[in-house]
Amino acid sequence: MTTNVPEGLRQLPFEVKSRAIKLTPSAKALRARLLDAAYRPESVLFLDIETTGLSRFYHSITLVGTILNGEYRSWLAGDEVDELHDIAARARTLVTFNGSAFDLPFLKTAFPDLRFPTDHVDLRYAVRHTGLTGGQKIIERQLALTHRRGLEDVDGAEAVLLWHRYLRGETESLRRLIRYNQADVEGMRHIADHVRDYFEQIDPSMFTVPFVGRPANPLGWACPDATLPVPQQRGTPRFSFENLFGETRAANAVVTGIDLTGSETRPTGYATARGCDVATQRINTDDDIVAAVLRDRPELVSIDSPLCLPRGRVSVFDDDPGRDRFGILRQCERTLKRRGINVYPCLLPSMQRLTARGIGLAARLRALGYPVIESYPGAAQDIVGIPRKGAGVEFLAQGLSQFGYRGDFERKMPSHDELDAITCTLVGSFFLAGLSEALGDEHEAPLIVPSLSEAPGRTIIGISGRIAAGKTTLARMLRERGFAYARYSEVVDDVILAKGETPDRSSRQVEGWRLHREEGQRWMGERLLERIGDRRRCVIDGLRFPDDHAFLAERAGGNFIHVHVDASDEQRRTRYLEGELTAQEFSRIDNEPVEGGIVPLRSLAMMSVRNDGTMHDLAGVADEIVANAVERKRPG
Repeated sequence: MTTNVPEGLRQLPFEVKSRAIKLTPSAKALRARLLDAAYRPESVLFLDIETTGLSRFYHSITLVGTILNGEYRSWLAGDEVDELHDIAARARTLVTFNGSAFDLPFLKTAFPDLRFPTDHVDLRYAVRHTGLTGGQKIIERQLALTHRRGLEDVDGAEAVLLWHRYLRGETESLRRLIRYNQADVEGMRHIADHVRDYFEQIDPSMFTVPFVGRPANPLGWACPDATLPVPQQRGTPRFSFENLFGETRAANAVVTGIDLTGSETRPTGYATARGCDVATQRINTDDDIVAAVLRDRPELVSIDSPLCLPRGRVSVFDDDPGRDRFGILRQCERTLKRRGINVYPCLLPSMQRLTARGIGLAARLRALGYPVIESYPGAAQDIVGIPRKGAGVEFLAQGLSQFGYRGDFERKMPSHDELDAITCTLVGSFFLAGLSEALGDEHEAPLIVPSLSEAPGRTIIGISGRIAAGKTTLARMLRERGFAYARYSEVVDDVILAKGETPDRSSRQVEGWRLHREEGQRWMGERLLERIGDRRRCVIDGLRFPDDHAFLAERAGGNFIHVHVDASDEQRRTRYLEGELTAQEFSRIDNEPVEGGIVPLRSLAMMSVRNDGTMHDLAGVADEIVANAVERKRPG
């Protein structure tokens, strides 16, 4: 075999004194594996993969490259991998660089049936025995390797970009990506030679089998470039708006996405999608953002910004007394880090003002009745195969267009903030379609991440309406049809009873108003859902404020139906007086402050019921609501 060994490769970067080094058990095991490989060089498999990112949860393999018996082979995403199975089966020793932590977990996820040799030499750790540390390219420079000529500027980030360019028609980008992968595998062979030589020079007599008749190039691992294959161009992304959301509530929903910045002096990306038709703009101030939301009237607002503090924190700033104990990370950020996603802690000094702004903006929108979720555009882009903005805004825009979004962004080149805002709407569509995962715990508001596995969601029917409009009667009809029943006044009653007092309509209104001002509607909503437990179908009676609507919509997503029950003042007064109460009492209670928040709920409701008819008519409405609840579920 013709060899191509760089000048000086056979020389170690330092002098080895054979008797001065005592091998550890791990070093002895490594030496034994290399010795076995030296006698069977044709069965040593060198392997390296390229991916769309670093997380095996959200990214995918784009290319697998191997060298076995001096021959380089590559497989692209979508290729048949039968031959890769055969090559893995023929090998007796596997060699990677950081394969234990990266390549093998990715391959196990993508190809569960793929079996590699149990003898594995991970050069990232093996090379440390020789005194060298760092990444593969750093070690290659220390060994004066020259096989990367013409590829010096290509790294892992550039490899991702090359793949996206290839998917969009640049065949030469694929050739460059394959050559980059080949250079990685080629470099491993030289590094392995270096490690093997190190052990030999420590003390040849320590090997259990003498090196008799071994070739001049110990493992025969350095060879000329193999023939470079050029597979055909791949097609469009795997997923589209239509095939993901076409039969769900998200198909025609109005969703606003906001890629928030940390200061009102810097423009924020803003997008509103009506189904897959989207319009974008850049907005500076919170007042203007709120005005735009009021103009667009979305069912859901999806914000790329932290929207809560870590459990135990009371302030975004470092003078918070809980700073040392509770830290700067939320559970959702810890989860993303475990999954290989680099995410900034929400209370890192550079993130503090963004977090404060996001929490404040979300509170304003929720008070107006708009459900708000925290989104993560990068994860959504990875899952559906859309390039991130780091690959170039033109690729991100093209990816959103190929996914199925239509709008001005196709004809102009919008900012990356606007494109990420479109992706925020995409996260909202996943949420409404029941295809999402809530990262966090019960103590912190969740970060919503798209998921391609449908999780069964809770169906919540929320009932609002003025006194004596018939909302409780309708809610009880739904209870008779299999829905768990709970009402906001039950939470108020619990507080009144804890004080040793007796609940009645008047005391409920007074205490309910106090709880609204001091604890907030979301606190009451949490207590209400605790009463329901894990029941999957429930009806909530007595929504009184727009934030009640926002809270329940955030908990149930596309499975929330808000029904507003209305009746004429005369009809309501008549029903109230039938309970042997006076007209004066009705007028007083109907004008309590707690009743004032009900008026805006009519415009937020998905279904409005005029209850001036008979009980039979109202029962028909209950049947219709149940049918709508079933239809809103994603078909199996």
